[in-house]
Amino acid sequence: MHPGTIHTTHRFAFCRRKLRADVMAAFPTLGTDQVSVLVPGKEELNIVKLYAHRGDAVTVYVSGGNPILFEVEKTLYPTVYTLWSYPDLLPAFTTWPPVLEKLVGGADLMLPGLVVPPAGLPQVQKGDLCAIALLGNRAPVAVGVAAMSTAEMLTSGLKGRGFSVLHTYQDHLWRSGDKSSPPSLAPLALDPPDLSEEKESVQADPALQGDLRRLTLEGEEENGEVQRMCGEKSLSEASEDPSVRGLNPDPTDSKTLQEQMDELVQRCFLHALKCQVRKADLPLLTSTFLGSHMLSCCPEGRQLDIKKSSYKKLSKFLQHMQQEQIIQVKELSKGVESIVAVDWKHPRITSFVIAEPSPTSQTIQEGSREQPYHPPDIKSLYCVPASMTLLFQESGHKKGSILEGGEVRTIIINYVKRNDLVDADNKNLVKLDPILCDCILEKNEQHTIMKLPWDSLLTRCLEKLQPVYQVTFPGQEPIVKKGRICPIDITLAQRASNKKVTVVRNLEAYGLDPCSVAAILQQRCQASATVTPAPGAKDSLQVQIQGNQVHHLSRLLLEEYQLPRKHIQGLEKAPKPGKKK
Repeated sequence: MHPGTIHTTHRFAFCRRKLRADVMAAFPTLGTDQVSVLVPGKEELNIVKLYAHRGDAVTVYVSGGNPILFEVEKTLYPTVYTLWSYPDLLPAFTTWPPVLEKLVGGADLMLPGLVVPPAGLPQVQKGDLCAIALLGNRAPVAVGVAAMSTAEMLTSGLKGRGFSVLHTYQDHLWRSGDKSSPPSLAPLALDPPDLSEEKESVQADPALQGDLRRLTLEGEEENGEVQRMCGEKSLSEASEDPSVRGLNPDPTDSKTLQEQMDELVQRCFLHALKCQVRKADLPLLTSTFLGSHMLSCCPEGRQLDIKKSSYKKLSKFLQHMQQEQIIQVKELSKGVESIVAVDWKHPRITSFVIAEPSPTSQTIQEGSREQPYHPPDIKSLYCVPASMTLLFQESGHKKGSILEGGEVRTIIINYVKRNDLVDADNKNLVKLDPILCDCILEKNEQHTIMKLPWDSLLTRCLEKLQPVYQVTFPGQEPIVKKGRICPIDITLAQRASNKKVTVVRNLEAYGLDPCSVAAILQQRCQASATVTPAPGAKDSLQVQIQGNQVHHLSRLLLEEYQLPRKHIQGLEKAPKPGKKK
């Protein structure tokens, strides 16, 4: 999702009860407890108004710092953050991992990109909301709408557009949250298909031959490297490959899945009480305890789902724990239960041992952390234009050559010495030969100026070259662009309400995401922030925040992001001490 304008309002006055009802109507597979966790009763729930580039109005519901739902034309959609907690919320289709880059870039999912599991494709109708996951991990990476029914997909021979993609992992909506990576969720069906049955089904429908291993996206040429990568490993081979399975409960465990889930629920419960919940947190809403504490204690690669345990509901499980006298639960307000007491000396808590995370899971967690911002290295360079080629060709340069300032000076000095142009009577002067005259003098000067001081000669030469600049971000190849880099521009504007707003432009040139900067400023300044298209600039956004917030911007850009002051203009507009913002 690529927003055009974002308006944020804290503690928006809307009916949580109505939102819960809308969620239950839109997603009937969610239980009451799950809806209570998704739409918390007392925790802060924010609403974001967003306008996409096409003008569509989008309402985004934010809980715990992450967007959980978005609404377009009175239709609710889950975000990938929500689907990671409830991966079975929508019918899920699987595609190859290399397809993700295309989906993030705005492409719809074409049917040849689908991976057909042994059990067949999920049954959907045209217009149904669907999740899209990658082979080897059940965690969805995109939300889309089916362009045709499952029957029509099969009749078409899996050709054509399958899904209109609305939202993906790594898009603007995802970036407005904590930017976490998809969890590792084991696929439901890991058993390889019966190869003889697969062969018979392909022979029965020749239109499917060769299509199940192809990868084609609308408007894109087939990528040979991606095609080879998809063709080298069949579905059965991929399902047997431990590198793409994700982490599963131990298949050698003789316990039933329900018994394993019972153990997982109790483990997460004890882990949360021992490590996360403190006496000062009590009373604690049971829904908050589940959503903010128990779920975060779930081991890497496992999914906590109380519905799949023998308890079925959180309230029933907590009743069992109360009977064991570990906790005390009370209904402090009608229909809302809270944990009011915990016996931290209970043997089950004191004897509970927290399993050390495996080196593999530690690596995954460390790799998924958001990397800190490092400013780019910016160099001012010069490009040789056609009018200056005669002066530079002796040193092996031609039209379009890119040079640093020091290189230009060395070339000019060598040219002067090589052609014996230093004035014999005054070593500080340089005689101008026809080439120097043509290259650095104006037409009206060519018959009046015969000599120039060294500094004037070098200055004029640099002025005649075309300015370019090079930007190098850490770990990336240098990018060279024409002109001079625009500084981050900070201005103050007066709105119709006679209130001042601080406007920041050109953040993208320095590798900064305007949406992220707006979120940081909004939190630090405790003022509303918006992100809008920058006037007169293509594909550029500007941040507006209420009041004079130049002091906060100065600390953020200079001290935290370590950007050079010369690349920021408008810092002098900070309010003077004692003056109202």
